Amino acid sequence: MSDTLSPLAVSRFLQANPDFFTAHSELFAALTVPHPNQSRAISLGERQIMILRDRQKDLEMRLAALSHQASFNESVANKLTSWCEILVAADDAQSVPGHIIAGLADVFELSDVTMRLWGLAVAPEGVGTAVDDDARQFAMSLSAPYCGPNKDFSVTSWLQAQPASLAMIPIRHGHADTAPTVGLLLLGSDNAERFTSDMGTTFLETIGRLASAAIGRLPMAT
Repeated sequence: MSDTLSPLAVSRFLQANPDFFTAHSELFAALTVPHPNQSRAISLGERQIMILRDRQKDLEMRLAALSHQASFNESVANKLTSWCEILVAADDAQSVPGHIIAGLADVFELSDVTMRLWGLAVAPEGVGTAVDDDARQFAMSLSAPYCGPNKDFSVTSWLQAQPASLAMIPIRHGHADTAPTVGLLLLGSDNAERFTSDMGTTFLETIGRLASAAIGRLPMAT
């Protein structure tokens, strides 16, 4: 009998006979189950209502999270567009690096932004400071932007102060993926949560592509 009336057997029977409680409605109304949070019994109908309410709350929380993320993405996209407008409006190619840095700091409200470039025919003021081979090799090793805490990277010495978190984006000469790496863009923040390792890098990759395309206006050294 214990095998016949095991919880698994009862569960399988009810699943195989969905009309059981329709045929025995008086039994459904009479059955009670323990309250999940209190030491009293409640009817199956009341328990089902509680389950549906919990599911509704869960769905509402998920919807709120999606709405918040959508608003955040829209805000970042608008800022990215504003920054792109600054680059497009630059008349002098030599001023492009400065616009990249100042535009990012202003539009994205970053406390510290800098960039170093190399291999160009003319080194723009402020970003053409000599860079050692280790920094160049590091930039070339980045297949995607780095986003996370400051792990005592030597290149952070380019920033005004050591950041709590940062993003590092390799800069190519032009928009092609096969274009040579000619620089490294650093976005620093004193907020440890501004750039975290679990953040997506889609927008950072877009910044890198746009900055690289703009830098492509500057001729390479022969």
